[in-house]
Amino acid sequence: MTSIKLNYEDVMQKLEDVETAIQKLSLPGNSDVGDNNLSSTNEWKSQEEELGKLLKTYITALEKSVQDTKANVKLLKEQDEAIVRS
Repeated sequence: MTSIKLNYEDVMQKLEDVETAIQKLSLPGNSDVGDNNLSSTNEWKSQEEELGKLLKTYITALEKSVQDTKANVKLLKEQDEAIVRS
């Protein structure tokens, strides 16, 4: 029978690294384009706003995924410890 070993500390450290990387995700602020009122400028600003919304949604989903993974890893560790004790 093959055994699967969970290296809890390594996994949790990798998840911490992911959380740190998530905190660094951001878009640069809108560059100052002055008072230009060109259709291409307005479209560009609109696309930047949409991209910003998408990035925020992605970050939220990614944070939830990391938290869920952490909870699952902790549960696996607890289950392994319970099996060893019995």
